[in-house]
Formats: sequence, C-alpha cells, structure tokens
Amino acid sequence: MVAPPAAEHPPTVAVVTDPGQRRALVIEVVLVLAVTLGLSGLRSLLALVDDLLAPGSLSDQSVAINAPARKIELLDFFYQLTGVIQLLAWAALGGYLLWRSGISLRSVGLDRRVSGRDLGLGGVLAALLGIPGLGLYLLAHAAGLSLTVLPSALGDTWWRVPVLVAAAVANAAAEEILVVGYLLTRLRQLGSGAGIAVLASAALRGSYHLYQGFGGFAGNLVMGLVFSRVWQQTHRLWALITAHALIDIVAFVGFALLHTHVSWLP
Repeated sequence: MVAPPAAEHPPTVAVVTDPGQRRALVIEVVLVLAVTLGLSGLRSLLALVDDLLAPGSLSDQSVAINAPARKIELLDFFYQLTGVIQLLAWAALGGYLLWRSGISLRSVGLDRRVSGRDLGLGGVLAALLGIPGLGLYLLAHAAGLSLTVLPSALGDTWWRVPVLVAAAVANAAAEEILVVGYLLTRLRQLGSGAGIAVLASAALRGSYHLYQGFGGFAGNLVMGLVFSRVWQQTHRLWALITAHALIDIVAFVGFALLHTHVSWLP
C-alpha cells in the first residue's frame, strides 16, 4: 500500500514569531546566500551581461563547467578536488545550521542511509528532467539564446572521470541542501507561503546558471520548480540529490567520453 504524501512542511518546523529570532533568521539566510549560491548567481548575471555585450550571438561563445585550472597535471587534480571540498562544505553548512537550530536532518530527508525509495524516485526525476533539459538546451543554442556549454574541458587524464563524478555529487549535495532543504525550511519559519517559497528557490537556482545563457536559466528554473514542489510533498532530500547527481554525471562524463564521437552536440 502506498503511503500518503507527507504534509507540506515537517511537523518540527513552526513559524517564528519573535521579532529578534526572525531578524536573526533573515540575517543568517542573507549571509549564507552571500557566501554561497547567491554570490554565484550575481557572478553569473555579470557573466551573462558580458557575453551579451560581446560581438555575435550567445551560441558563438562557449563556457566550460569543469575546466583545467593549473598547468601541472597533478596540481590541477588537487585543485579540482578543492572545488569538490568547497561544494561539500556549503552543503554541510546548510545542514549544520538547520541541525543547530533544532531541526533534525532526518525531518528534511537526510537520513543516515539512502533508501531504495529515494534511489527510485531520484532515477525517475532524473529521466523526466534530464532528457527534456538536453532538448531545451539544444533548442536554445540553435536559437542563439544559450552559450555552447562544455560540461568538461578536462584533458584525458587518469583522474578525469572520478573527479567529474565527485564534482557531480558535490554539486548535487550543495544545491539541493542549500536551495531546497535549507532555504525552503527557513522561508517556512519566516511565514512564507509554499508557492512563494517554491518560486524563490527556483529563481535562485536559475540565477546561478545564467552564465550558460537564457536556456540554462530556463531549464534550471523548471528543475527548481519541480524539485522544490517534490520536496514539499515528500521531504526526501536524498531523492533530489540522487536525481541531480545522475543528471550531472551523465552530462559531465557523457560529454567527456562522447563529444568527439557524435555530431549533434554543439
């Protein structure tokens, strides 16, 4: 028998009414976003404006998500790992702040173990969003509304695939814990309605993908709307992390292995 959907919010989360505590929550959210994905959103907006002011259409320009950063291969390997560590630290920060304020990680869907139900739901979400997302990117690129996105520009080294997989998992953890679990919980505590919270979360997700062009913004906005609403119904962050990680692994590793062998990728 299928269990009924969970309530809109975890039962442990209540609206904060004390003015001092509300002010502290607002300051916390602003600071967290200012040093993590909110700052990434601002930088992405500036990057998009720079691309729009450049000669030619957006599709004439390219951007690499995972690119070499150091000339010496071993140093570049360690440098790539620092990016993974940073993303995992962002994820841990969001989880820690929730836990520190008395909200159990289990109540937001971060149990100690990933269940088969989480993996199944994650796989379904990855398929439902990943394939249309690729189609949207190709259409936006053909229309000149998206840059040529290179999921990986790393050389053919022994560590390329493991680093790309680690980056995909770290991306998924940071984004879903911060933009869904953390932000939606804090907005609930501040009295925001479920619909407004979903829009805010989705807009933030789209903002830090603006560096890819309008296609990247639109695709991730839709992804944010779906993921946020699914979490409000299930409170299973592991499912969202699984879905996001699968989408990114296919994009990062698939591109690295196939882009020289297929003609339909820009």
